[in-house]
Amino acid sequence: MRSLDEAPALVQQRSVCESLPACAATRRPPGERPVTIVLGLARLEPGTFLAIVGASALAGTISVLAASRGVLLPVVVVELFLGILIGPHVLGLTVGELVQFFADLGLGLLFFFAGYEIDVRRIAGTPLRLAVLGWGLSLAIAYTIGGLLAAAGIVLSLLYTGSALATTAIGTLVPILSDTGDLRTRFGTFLLAAGAVGEFGPILLITLILSTQSTEHNALILLAFIALAVGVALLAVRSSSQTVPLLERTLEQSSQLAVRWIIVLIFALALLAFELGLDLLLGGFAAGVITRQALRTREIPAFDSKLSAVAFGVFVPFFFVTSGMALDVTALFASFSSVAKMLLFVVLFFVVRGAPALLLYRGVLDSRERMALALMCSTQLPLVIAITTLATSTGHMRPSTAAALVGAAVLSTLIFPAAGLRLRGDIGPHAQEELVPAGI
Repeated sequence: MRSLDEAPALVQQRSVCESLPACAATRRPPGERPVTIVLGLARLEPGTFLAIVGASALAGTISVLAASRGVLLPVVVVELFLGILIGPHVLGLTVGELVQFFADLGLGLLFFFAGYEIDVRRIAGTPLRLAVLGWGLSLAIAYTIGGLLAAAGIVLSLLYTGSALATTAIGTLVPILSDTGDLRTRFGTFLLAAGAVGEFGPILLITLILSTQSTEHNALILLAFIALAVGVALLAVRSSSQTVPLLERTLEQSSQLAVRWIIVLIFALALLAFELGLDLLLGGFAAGVITRQALRTREIPAFDSKLSAVAFGVFVPFFFVTSGMALDVTALFASFSSVAKMLLFVVLFFVVRGAPALLLYRGVLDSRERMALALMCSTQLPLVIAITTLATSTGHMRPSTAAALVGAAVLSTLIFPAAGLRLRGDIGPHAQEELVPAGI
């Protein structure tokens, strides 16, 4: 994911387009194979697009076939590995502007679903209180470890490294837990709360602390965004009795109003966040929370299914495949110390996010559930990619450290959810344990 500092490059591409007669498809001499097409302000590479969508289809197939044999292989991990395979370090394909746009849209939709799964009334009370305490403890541990690593010369910045260690990939976990049935259980309530704070908290860090602007300036801008988002949420909730039935009637029609207006909401809030100088992830996350609040009195399975098809069938795979393409595997495996650093970060993910879960949830979950929660809270990926991209672009992180962190995040996604689900046992997609009453 590009940082906001790189956004002007998109504007600079306008001069390239304006230099062309009509920004149309480039012509080629007879017999020469077409390589790129100029489309709008960006260059479309059909071969790269085909490779990415083919990789996403193959990744889904491999994941399903593995699951049918009792092996949990998260599709996002396969997408990352296939991205590495087709990327510049192996097959030589690179990520262009238009491909990156699709990837950014996929990341926005991923965070939309992270926000969409958060029912504030469901996680209120004990789950949310423990989640906030847990993430606060994780942040203290992460910055302490980051400081020690920086003092030892292993990393450059305790702030960026510590922030990357203190995330949770709830957006990545949601489809896995939804398929297994854990999402609708009492355990799922605690995990959703911990994951929501573990994802929203780092977004705030990116916005308030890791940005190049002053903290006071960013805080004021963030308050303005929250105020506007709350206003949109109130409008959506108050009008839901008239709008939701209309949207529901079109779910089997070609108009598909629900899907179209959700995409508009995501784009609008992402644009608002961008114009205010905030991280684009905040817009997608806020759109998900607003949609959940607007639909809080209704369960519309067809809506969830259609939006999931659009997001996870098309756009989200672009983010993970292109992230694999951008992973600097050369730096990662350049030396034994780089590999050792990656394995160290895997352990530190569990120490930072898992240890608080084992400590704080003793009164509400048994030992197996606490360990499962600790493992899943330690699963990281999208925000690690976001933070390391920002850190390397500003000179606060070496490429080898960024590659080690992303590689460790990939391993955490491969290992921790599978281990956690094995501890949970066979729940089944239709299971629903007693939920935690709000306000406890």
